[in-house]
Amino acid sequence: MKPGNPSSAGTSHRQRIRALLLAVFVLCSMLPLSACHGSRERASFTVPESFDRSKQYEITFWAKNDTNKVQTAIYQKAISDFQALYPNITVNMRLYTDYGRIYNDVITNIATNTTPNVCITYPDHIATYMTGADVVVPLDDLFHDARYGLGGSELLFDSPKQEEIIPQFLTECTIGGVHYAIPYMRSTEACYVNRTLLEKLGYTLPDLLTWDFVWEVSEAAAKKDADGNYLLNGQKVMIPFIYKSTDNMMIQMLRQQDAGYSTPAGEILIFNDTTREILFDIADHVKNGAFSTFKISSYPANFLNAGQCVFAVDSTAGATWIGSDAPLLDISADKVVAFETAVLPVPQYDPEHPAMISQGPSVCVFNKADPQEVLASWLFAQYLLTNEVQIAYAETEGYVPVTSKAQNSDEYQDYLRRAGEDNSLYYDVKIAASKLLMANTAYTFTTPVFNGSTSLRDAAGQMIEEVTKSVRRKQTVDDAYIDKLFKDVNALYRLDQVSIAVAGGKADLGPLPSTSVALLSALGVTWGLILLYFVLDRIRRRRRKK
Repeated sequence: MKPGNPSSAGTSHRQRIRALLLAVFVLCSMLPLSACHGSRERASFTVPESFDRSKQYEITFWAKNDTNKVQTAIYQKAISDFQALYPNITVNMRLYTDYGRIYNDVITNIATNTTPNVCITYPDHIATYMTGADVVVPLDDLFHDARYGLGGSELLFDSPKQEEIIPQFLTECTIGGVHYAIPYMRSTEACYVNRTLLEKLGYTLPDLLTWDFVWEVSEAAAKKDADGNYLLNGQKVMIPFIYKSTDNMMIQMLRQQDAGYSTPAGEILIFNDTTREILFDIADHVKNGAFSTFKISSYPANFLNAGQCVFAVDSTAGATWIGSDAPLLDISADKVVAFETAVLPVPQYDPEHPAMISQGPSVCVFNKADPQEVLASWLFAQYLLTNEVQIAYAETEGYVPVTSKAQNSDEYQDYLRRAGEDNSLYYDVKIAASKLLMANTAYTFTTPVFNGSTSLRDAAGQMIEEVTKSVRRKQTVDDAYIDKLFKDVNALYRLDQVSIAVAGGKADLGPLPSTSVALLSALGVTWGLILLYFVLDRIRRRRRKK
């Protein structure tokens, strides 16, 4: 074939295009592999037909513990008892001192597919975990499985049925109508009152506190004599009202007034006029020395126990640190002042329609390549709902069991009846805190869960903290200040990026990762070259026919 022959030129041209297409194809094939380096494909979980007890499984369990040796022993016993029932499952426990560290480690490990098998966490955190595909196992199929589900026939332990889990607590574990966790323990907030000091001021403690009453008493308790000593306790220190969790404070104040916080779809509503009025009100009381927060002043229990506080709002789970006879103290015994402790629900705007937040850890199960490993993880997670574990853990602090099966058991009812027998297991303030939640479960609520709800919760508390600090620094808190605060908090927590397309019900997850952009770009180039090839080939064929 002679040089310059059209057929030869066409063949050479086609070879160059094919070589280019092959190079782009290889590039496209490499990109997804490099993006997923170190990870394995993870399919959606399907409940196996049966659990293979002939195979050995090793699962990891991440839990939170406040250096409480009794709680650690309960975890260890639960693991030991479970492994005695299932010798083919080894449970390795890793303890953390706070939930934030668990959250950060899970997020870090999602990319390398090294998440734990079972994790004690919160639904707000689970919503973020779920931004990875098939990371967290949806539990509804497992709940209803006749063999291994709640109360299943093949279980080697006495598991509660689904209807025996307190409905309000189980509902908290849903995201988008699907259960992604089971509740483990529940608490709420309580207002711990120094009744002795309150009555010294001439007040009578009502059955249910209102915000007006708490502010009035707190203002009265902030009065000083000419020497700067507080009239109420004769000391140089008195903070009448201290709130431990200011995010809960803001959330409950908004809920009690039926004001905006967020929608289930993730629409941010917190920057509203009610929030503004709440912040102005708090600023006024801070100015008069009637109010402070844990982040600014330290633990409410410390001031309450030293006779330097009248109202201390903290979790019912923290009751063992509160009261002049508390078994756990963070101040020296010589600083404790004897007083009568009353345990009441948090202050309300409308006592006829009380609202208090429900809180406490839940348990989620992470997906793995082997469905049998996931089933082994579910069996252990479910074991944490047995009466033995639920009652033992609830008795350590002011938590309550999450099942009616445990709450109504003879063992737990006997525990409640023995309040005050001693200041350790039967500490009366701790048991009073547990009874408070059980009596008010119907009035508890939770906030909507979505990817970004954790940031919104932090922002809610941050606004109270900022206003409190500003007043203490003698800064002016007016409309201009609140406008700037709203803007700054919105930017700090990137709440403007927590955007949900309500119509489609899908989250705006922001810009695509660089690997995805590169892959899509390469695919676009590939299709462009394919189109160019066919166009040029068509033109060449027409020329040959002429």
